[in-house]
Amino acid sequence: MLALIVAGCGQGSTADSNKVQVVAAENFWGSLAQQLGGNRAQVSSIITNPSTDPHDYEPTSENARTMAGAQLAIVNGIGYDQWAPKLLAANPVSGRIVLTVGDLLGLKQGDNPHQWYSPAAVQRVISQITSDYKRLDPKHSAYFERRRRAVESRNLARYQQLIARIRARYAGVPVGASESIFAAMAPALGLRLLTPTGFLTAISEGTDPTAADKATTDRQISGRQIKVWVYNSQNATPDIQRLNDEAKAAGIPVATVTETMTPAGAGFEAWQVRELEGLRRALAKATGQ
Repeated sequence: MLALIVAGCGQGSTADSNKVQVVAAENFWGSLAQQLGGNRAQVSSIITNPSTDPHDYEPTSENARTMAGAQLAIVNGIGYDQWAPKLLAANPVSGRIVLTVGDLLGLKQGDNPHQWYSPAAVQRVISQITSDYKRLDPKHSAYFERRRRAVESRNLARYQQLIARIRARYAGVPVGASESIFAAMAPALGLRLLTPTGFLTAISEGTDPTAADKATTDRQISGRQIKVWVYNSQNATPDIQRLNDEAKAAGIPVATVTETMTPAGAGFEAWQVRELEGLRRALAKATGQ
């Protein structure tokens, strides 16, 4: 695929040279970058289809041309989108800034890559994108700072309120999850995630959990040791479907999350708010609060 990339690839014909050109490997980071950049940034995202698995994505020559024009490239890292650094290496641009989320957070391959589900990580990425915009377009630094404040205080207000309310009302409630996506969010919500880490990681990475981890997860559901089961609907293996059915049979409410933004065209905050509201309803049903 990389052989298709030709010298001279740069910004597409629709690129606005007066704006910072940004390419995000995944659209959940791209959504935030667009909000933070306002009318001073032009943002493209490679992964935009909710049914696409970023782990296994095979970039196209069109993706390569898009990435070639990036002044700011945002990749997740942590082993999640290993194709993205290859595109960047094949299309070097002088002065380009590469924001690798995993590096920013001090994480390495093998750590939980789903950091867009960590509110603290999201905040650090917001701050870094703003800093990178100021570096690339210093004469509009004040504008980018206003955009940051607006995103934090207005755009993400409901997201932040729901996190605080769930933590205040349901701190300590035991829950289970189908994979490691929710392991990044549970601590921020004050919830006690009981599912074995090995089970969460194995399902996320597409490998088989150990017999011991499967047995523990089964026992937590059948014995109603958890109050809510959190399910990633984009990774519905037969084992997970069985656990969903067991949770429903046991009267345990099921809350749904997705790995990538849904529906197509949704923004980061609308997507996250919808999921948090669903989780809050499940917790209320489970606890009577």
